[in-house]
Amino acid sequence: MFLAASAIVFVVYFANVALGAFAGRAFLGDVGEMLVLFAASILFVVAILKKEAAREENGG
Repeated sequence: MFLAASAIVFVVYFANVALGAFAGRAFLGDVGEMLVLFAASILFVVAILKKEAAREENGG
């Protein structure tokens, strides 16, 4: 769930960067872009930590 959320938030970030680069119509400012990338990073780290905890629980 967290990994999918991370991917979705990163797609929003990527779409903003692509629109800004190719069309000059970015929908997020600098701070918004930073917050979206930060959220994607945090969600990714949470997903990895949950997978590691599940693997340790199963004796992995």
